[in-house]
Amino acid sequence: MTRTTWTSWPSREALSGTSRTRPRKVITWSVRAALLTAMLGGTFSGGRFGLWEIVLGLVGVLGCAFAAWAFFRTSLEHRLWPSLGLLALLMLAAFGAQQVGADLPAVILWCGCAVAALERLPLTAGLPSTVVALGAYAAVNTDGLLSTAMSTAGLSLAGYVIRLDAEARGSAQRLLAQERAARAAEAETAALDERARIAREIHDVLAHSLSAQMVHLEAARLLIEREPAGEFRDQVLERVVAARSMAREGLAETRQALSALRGEVSPVEDFLRQLMAAEPAQVSVAGERRKLTAEASQTVRRVAQEALTNVRKHAPGARVLVQLEYLPDEVALEVRDSGGRRPEGELSGSGSGYGLLGMRERAELMGGMLEAGPGEEGFVVSLRVPA
Repeated sequence: MTRTTWTSWPSREALSGTSRTRPRKVITWSVRAALLTAMLGGTFSGGRFGLWEIVLGLVGVLGCAFAAWAFFRTSLEHRLWPSLGLLALLMLAAFGAQQVGADLPAVILWCGCAVAALERLPLTAGLPSTVVALGAYAAVNTDGLLSTAMSTAGLSLAGYVIRLDAEARGSAQRLLAQERAARAAEAETAALDERARIAREIHDVLAHSLSAQMVHLEAARLLIEREPAGEFRDQVLERVVAARSMAREGLAETRQALSALRGEVSPVEDFLRQLMAAEPAQVSVAGERRKLTAEASQTVRRVAQEALTNVRKHAPGARVLVQLEYLPDEVALEVRDSGGRRPEGELSGSGSGYGLLGMRERAELMGGMLEAGPGEEGFVVSLRVPA
């Protein structure tokens, strides 16, 4: 064996028992229950006992059970000296049990310490502990030299085999976790490649189409402006200018969608300031800024756009207050306007086509919430989503 083999702890996967199958866990707990029952039976066998003797016996058995549990915890955390101290305490308890005539609990404790030390400790500490435990067991065993030698050898072999089996299962669990991580990375890479392909298709089709529309609408605007002034000419010019503005906004949103698909989204607070740049609006940011998930970032952006569209439509000229707050596990957005004449019952169904109702559904699918309703002065849209 190499030096590392002698001094290294068994892996946490091996010690925790998470790599055990359900049948193995059932067997393990059944054995533990049987040993506890045997200790209780061995403690109170062979005569009548008074109340205090029963109480002391129960306290002793339960104390040993607690010490064994604590040993399992400290060895799982790779804490050597506390583990050795608990083993020593259990061996002393076994010696005390043997002195008062409880031979069966003493044998169970010594044998359990021997197997557990070899299974859960570094071999440099586990082997001496096993030798001490089995030596104490051999000293009190009256079954004969050959039987004692065979039982001690069998217990040593059992402890080492259990150690090797746990290590093998722990290694298999680590390999499985690595394989799952590799598959997840492959799936993420495939998703990124697909998003990049979709972004290219959108750019080649929609972005080029909108750019061409803007060119033609600008040319149409220039031609219309050369015509003599008149009511019909002014109406057509107004429509062309509006269509060109819509095409420009559509192109800007398309570029934002392309950036999101490529993972190149600008910070949300920068987007909000750009969105409100042409409005009588104030944007404030609270909390420790951090990068949001793609879903949370897009939801905040779309809700802000929808709320601003509704303000333009139903309260033109109203002052807008936008507050973005980074919470420990969430991000909160509040869009509040100063009020204006607003037809009742139209807000949730108006806007750019998505509507606050759709935004509410989107937030709820993410485990968040969206509320919209009249405030002290105007209308308030409040969003909270996990991020």
